Amino acid sequence: MHKKTFVISISSVSGGGKTAVTNALTKRLHKATAIHFDEYDLEEPSNFSEWVDRGGDYNEWNVNPIRQDIQKLLQNSTINYIILDYPFSYLNTQLNDFINLSIYLDTPLDIALIRRFFRSKVNSIEEITYEYENYLKLGRSAYTVMERTIKPSADFIVDGLLSLNEIVDNIINRLATYEQNT
Repeated sequence: MHKKTFVISISSVSGGGKTAVTNALTKRLHKATAIHFDEYDLEEPSNFSEWVDRGGDYNEWNVNPIRQDIQKLLQNSTINYIILDYPFSYLNTQLNDFINLSIYLDTPLDIALIRRFFRSKVNSIEEITYEYENYLKLGRSAYTVMERTIKPSADFIVDGLLSLNEIVDNIINRLATYEQNT
């Protein structure tokens, strides 16, 4: 009898470590595959600033393409785990029924900002200034909304300052406990 495929959501703010943890977890778990939110061209709120000011309803994002890919992967009996690199945890109703375990990486906003800066391809001081101004005008408020909404919705919160191996070890230990109890 085939064991049910287990879907794990990895959430955090941008720069919080979602992709690194997803990739490392996918390598460590037996028969795991990953889906990365950033690889999709999704319908999103037309005015991000207004969306944040209204409280950031995650259902305004159309994540149906991700839903369709999850459904396809769930048909594959050789996959044990789907690791979802996805910022919304359980808070978008198009995907919440698929997620078995939601992990939130609790990464301080200053660390996440620095990580975003290091991975950006900026060529001038003007581009750096633009990125920081954008963060102050828009990004930070969106991230604080996430901390108030996404973080409490998660099943398990992991300290985003731990090393990548420590984070993955924590998740695998939690997953083993969670699977034993379900």
